[in-house]
Amino acid sequence: MRMNQAIAAAIGDEMRENPDVVTFGEDVAVAGGPFKTSDGLLEEFGPLRVRDTPIAEMGFMGAAVGAAATGLRPVAEIMFVEFLGVALDQLVTEAAKFNYLSGGTVRVPMVMRASVGAGLGFGCQHSQVMESWMVGSPGLKIVVLSGPSNAYGLTRAAIRDDNPVAVLEPRILYAVRGDVTTGVEGIIPLGQAATLASGDDITLVSCGSTVRTCLPAAADADGWTADVIDLQTLQPWDIEAVLSSVERTGRLAVVEECPYSGGWGADIVAKVVSDSFGDLKAPPVRITAPDVHVPFGKELEQRYLPSAEYVAGQVGELLATGESPPHWWERDGALV
Repeated sequence: MRMNQAIAAAIGDEMRENPDVVTFGEDVAVAGGPFKTSDGLLEEFGPLRVRDTPIAEMGFMGAAVGAAATGLRPVAEIMFVEFLGVALDQLVTEAAKFNYLSGGTVRVPMVMRASVGAGLGFGCQHSQVMESWMVGSPGLKIVVLSGPSNAYGLTRAAIRDDNPVAVLEPRILYAVRGDVTTGVEGIIPLGQAATLASGDDITLVSCGSTVRTCLPAAADADGWTADVIDLQTLQPWDIEAVLSSVERTGRLAVVEECPYSGGWGADIVAKVVSDSFGDLKAPPVRITAPDVHVPFGKELEQRYLPSAEYVAGQVGELLATGESPPHWWERDGALV
């Protein structure tokens, strides 16, 4: 099953089990989703539960908040996460705060899905990840998919959650195929990380597309082994999984697709330094994209994104020197 098929299967399974689940967004109905993540849902569930909307993100995101607050479980799709910019108020100021403002009497069980990330040549306005827009908003949970299996399991868990959940879908992974456990047993609890590889020398913390950067980096490593952790949920993130791994390996590298400034990895590093400083054998490292716009040109875009070779090189230098290696743009003297 491809990742986009796994997402459609997750939404479909939740719609079959719960008549309150509805989905809407631009081109989600007749077209089956701009990335085919709702393919077949209109034919099975009809236009009352699967709706195309006008190009009006603030309007249909507000409709999702109202529908959730009054009894439905809407799944609203933002085609590219950048379009959330015109509707962010509805998600972080309204949906994320209704329960608090109502004294706990109003729940907002809604999901905001959005495609994110670089690697497909969509240019600087359609290739960002933008977790930083949401990660500091109390009341909002954030999920990042990394493949077909957790796409199914996390999407179902997000729809079942009684709080607003942002599900971020790296669009470069939509066509990735993998085995998927469907049904209730395939549901993955929010806030739970997955350790995908085990090693002794360093903990690699990844999320979304960087999971598929870290796994080959660790598999092809020369002289070192690593725990590779897929956080799966950025808010709340699995503190225990990271701290227990670092306690054993003594080293940490966080690998992010987003630019260095404001990245979620800064929180991971801060927590590890604060709680487990005595376990560290070397300074924690953040491996990120540079603080520049995502380039349009294919070669530059690939240079922008952390590659498996770059991750392996940074980790190898950290292990060899015991010091934090410079970023490639610092080493090359690039102006950023």
